[in-house]
Amino acid sequence: MRSKLFVPGSRPEFFAKALASDADALSFDLEDAVAEDRKAEARDLLSRWLRSAEARSTAKTLIVRVNGLDTGHFEADLAAVVVPGVHLVNLPKPESVDDVRRAAAAIEQAERANGFTGEDAKVRLLLNIESPRALRCAAELAGAHPRVAGLQLGLGDLFEPAGIYRRNTAAIASAMFAVRMAAAEANVYAYDTVFANIRDAEGFRAEAEMSRQMGFLGKSCIHPSQIALANDVYRPSDDEIAHALRVVAAAAQAQADGVGAYVVDGKMIDAPFVRRAQATVEIARQLGLIAA
Repeated sequence: MRSKLFVPGSRPEFFAKALASDADALSFDLEDAVAEDRKAEARDLLSRWLRSAEARSTAKTLIVRVNGLDTGHFEADLAAVVVPGVHLVNLPKPESVDDVRRAAAAIEQAERANGFTGEDAKVRLLLNIESPRALRCAAELAGAHPRVAGLQLGLGDLFEPAGIYRRNTAAIASAMFAVRMAAAEANVYAYDTVFANIRDAEGFRAEAEMSRQMGFLGKSCIHPSQIALANDVYRPSDDEIAHALRVVAAAAQAQADGVGAYVVDGKMIDAPFVRRAQATVEIARQLGLIAA
């Protein structure tokens, strides 16, 4: 999921275009991108599309950002969009472990109501970390329920009310690191935020590269022009893949020989480096860069 394209739930004319894009994932938005008086309409439009043959047959990851727990729209959103084929519900503004557990229970209820079978994959949670409190207790949120798949940084909501400059690289790096460590503690992934200036490709790339260096899985895109940038940044390079393959092969040989640490490409290798190499190889396989 190198790239995740936001699609307003009230704009069905964009659905097919988004599906035809090169984004790894589509995040249909029922929250900020939809005006209050169009919430019900957007919910119905998206619900019907998610049940369509084109949605059910796509290989893309399908995500829906619902309205928050206390907005009056949350339960109705879930009833409409928690259908087979949807992979993730993106939960805005969770503040406590109870919020996460309440959301997970509501998703389970929606699955039962919408006829999920044992063959249907459970819908998981992508939690937005976009408030000071959520940032402080991000690891607790991430570990609150098995349905949590990842944490997503939200710098707009996190920075703007506090008067923090959105382009302050020190502040961005600090928030990224906190979210990444929280995700690592809970053994879930971390996902990067949006970059609002669609004309600033260099700024998007620089922020994406910073998050990739911190181990983030990918970056949210608010415009199709950002998709190629994200796909490029989060793609393992040919050199990275080649090194990872050598590490994995050396690890197998070391295990057979009973060796604990060894050298690959001039670097001392032990278990943490092997795990990273295995993850790189798996990503490369998923992207079709090497044979399965």
